[in-house]
Parts: sequence; structure tokens; C-alpha cells
Amino acid sequence: MPKMKTNRAAAKRFKVSGKGRVRRPKCGAQHNMIGKSRKRRRRLRDNDMVSPAMERRVKILLPYG
Repeated sequence: MPKMKTNRAAAKRFKVSGKGRVRRPKCGAQHNMIGKSRKRRRRLRDNDMVSPAMERRVKILLPYG
């Protein structure tokens, strides 16, 4: 049986944690940082978890994650 293909767009955006949950970066942390407060920039640094409803759909795109 041939290997399954990983969706490359999803692989660049999501990582699977050790427990199997899907991690994602928070949105709004790429540019225009001068207009954002220091507290907001600090919160945007941390990665977030994908919601359980979307997690199943993301894992389909990452078969070896």
C-alpha cells in the first residue's frame, strides 16, 4: 500500500504534541506589532491548542503527526 500524503499547508501551521493534542500559533502575531500593547504581544507569543471539534479534522491532514 502506498504512503499517505501529508497536507503540506497543515504541516507548516500545526504540530502534534506528545500527548497527541494539536498545537497552533495564535493569530495576529506576524506584523504591525508596534500598534499592539505589550501585554497583547506577550500573550501572542505562546502557542495555543486547537479545539477538540477541529482537532479531528486537522489530524486527517497530518496522518503521521
